[in-house]
Amino acid sequence: MVHIVGWGHTQFGKLAEMGLEDLIVAAGGEALEHARVAPGEVDGIWLGHFNGGMVGDGFASSLALGIDDALRFTPATRVENACASGAAAIFAARDAIDSGRARIALVIGAEKMTHLPTAEVAKGLGHASYQAEEAGLSFPQVFAGFARAYYDKWGDQTGTLARIASKNHANAMNNPLAQLHKPLPVAFCEEVSERNPMVADPLKVTDCSLVSDGAAALVLVADDLAAAMPQAVHLRASAQVNDFLPMSRRDLTAFEGPKRAMAQALASAGMTLDDLDVAEVHDCFTIAELMIYEAMGLTAPGQGMRALDEGLVMPGGKLPVNMSGGLKAKGHPVGATGVSMHVLIARQVSGTADAMQVPGAATGLVFNMGGSGVASYASVLEAVR
Repeated sequence: MVHIVGWGHTQFGKLAEMGLEDLIVAAGGEALEHARVAPGEVDGIWLGHFNGGMVGDGFASSLALGIDDALRFTPATRVENACASGAAAIFAARDAIDSGRARIALVIGAEKMTHLPTAEVAKGLGHASYQAEEAGLSFPQVFAGFARAYYDKWGDQTGTLARIASKNHANAMNNPLAQLHKPLPVAFCEEVSERNPMVADPLKVTDCSLVSDGAAALVLVADDLAAAMPQAVHLRASAQVNDFLPMSRRDLTAFEGPKRAMAQALASAGMTLDDLDVAEVHDCFTIAELMIYEAMGLTAPGQGMRALDEGLVMPGGKLPVNMSGGLKAKGHPVGATGVSMHVLIARQVSGTADAMQVPGAATGLVFNMGGSGVASYASVLEAVR
């Protein structure tokens, strides 16, 4: 297996002074410094970057060489799998280490989005849907389809989605790198208003993740190197599942691909949900977090609201979810998101999450999703004692 031995994470938000290259260099350099790994020791670089036409840099992998001249001639690869591009880059680096082709890998996830008007961002992200049937739909419209199907089957969940939004905004108050530091009452998130307009019925602004700039990075090493590192977190298990791309071929009231990915990762780790202490999951929209509760097995289908009613996913609950604020309030720079989640869980299980820390957390789940529940990546991280 593989260990995470260093990490870096920029601020998420509207970073007008930083371009894509600046973000890549900042996060990657911080991760190498944190791991105390000299750039010349890196065997390979993997960059998670969706792009979708949002920037002109369609060939960005070698931008990471700008971290240090000693990285010149290091193999570097851009990895893309929609909003799961960051996790895809981590999995590619893990595979290279497991195969023996690399012993030290640098993984960076980055995205530059806020320089564009919202309509152009939506158009770029729309490339991650099934063009033969879904072209022209924005992702709020895509996930509104999930919400309507869920409501039709299980009843109106407006109040539940409002509680998810409010929870994540409250959690982000403890994350200095989050894009939004603004607590939102449940009542505000629940009501359509001038400040919280409907985006795609039934999803309002408070149900949607943020357009963000940002980057995150990890240093991964082979197991036998971990003991010599200043800190190490075991990547105990991981799984990837891809489902049909057309939404018309899937049940929109259930996340079947995500369910399989999380179940496979836990089975590979020899664990159950009860063994987990904390989770970071892909709340691109509040309906997604609700459906992920059910997909991971916290509640039965149609009963996801119970995870909130019973406090399971709240700070101090059985399995706190998105202590960082999630995509909803931390931000969602697409290529960076999966790497960011792994950074945050690595910090949790190493006891270095500061105000976000779940006391005594030793194991954590990461779930990163690409497209409309199409590409699902799940990882289980654990502390090295």
